[in-house]
Amino acid sequence: MDSEVRELHLRNPSDYKKWRTFLESLNILNFEESEVSRIDLTLGIFSGEDLVATGSLANDTLKYIGVCNKNVVTGSRFNVIVSALVNREFQRGIFHMFVFTKKKYSASFQHVGFSELASTEDAAVLENGKPDIEDYLGEIAESSVSPSEKIAGIVMNANPFTSGHRALVEKAASENDFVYVFVVQTEASLFRFDERLRLVQEGTQDLTNVKVVSGGNYMVSYLTFPAYFLPFSEDTIRYQTTLDARIFRNKIAPRLGINKRYVGTEPFSRTTGVYNQILAEELPPNVELSVVDRVQAEDKPVTATAVRQAIKADKLNVIKALVPTSTYDFINNNKNELIARIQKGMNINGN
Repeated sequence: MDSEVRELHLRNPSDYKKWRTFLESLNILNFEESEVSRIDLTLGIFSGEDLVATGSLANDTLKYIGVCNKNVVTGSRFNVIVSALVNREFQRGIFHMFVFTKKKYSASFQHVGFSELASTEDAAVLENGKPDIEDYLGEIAESSVSPSEKIAGIVMNANPFTSGHRALVEKAASENDFVYVFVVQTEASLFRFDERLRLVQEGTQDLTNVKVVSGGNYMVSYLTFPAYFLPFSEDTIRYQTTLDARIFRNKIAPRLGINKRYVGTEPFSRTTGVYNQILAEELPPNVELSVVDRVQAEDKPVTATAVRQAIKADKLNVIKALVPTSTYDFINNNKNELIARIQKGMNINGN
């Protein structure tokens, strides 16, 4: 007979070994420290002293859910562990949550109240609670725009907002009646989300047909996609970006009337290069993809990475040639704080 759900403490060697051994028996094999360290809470169902089901929480995402159905009705332990995790989220003040899972388990999560946002043949991403994607889209939709108009979308991290970003937005604004610019919300950049959002807004405020909005929880973050989900990082990137593209194509674009998406060419980042490739495969014909050559400065593509590296080197003269005035002024006024973040270990490479 199963006992009550109990908390597992993964910093305790005994609990960690029991938890990992159980998950490995279910063919969940990848336990990267960067993944495990982000777990806030782990619960387990025990039959005597044997672990028979487990699940974890990392902020608003359910992870590492594994269930043994031996000698019980299939689904009963799954229902108990997921319900316990959802209740714990409620107790923590989190009323909206996500789960990434294999496609074959999507129906099980839907049975306990989750809604599927997107799926591939193998993977699925689902959400539960409020505010959900319909609430998000209703909040950002521009009521003055007619669905019959030419409406474009751009998704950017803008870490920070550069002259290259500005040129991309300008081109979209000149070719369309209205443009939504989504700023990725994930806090994993040198510039915080509120800073990045502000810089994009200030850098485009003269473009009257442009609306800058938060990407919310729906420009899916690589950080929330479980590292254990697939054995190879290349596969993880492809699965992640395919789900991201399908959420945009099937949920976001139809609701906002977006019929074209703009991206810049990516000469340096392999991850972003794969992302652009997936968008080209997934968005058409519903959403046209426009790939725009990057702006050059001194015969080199303008990148946010170059700006961050110049901040680290304290080369304001280099930065001035790469960013709009509003971004330059912000960096100049906050240089010491930005350098302090770098010195504390903030990664300045990547996108």
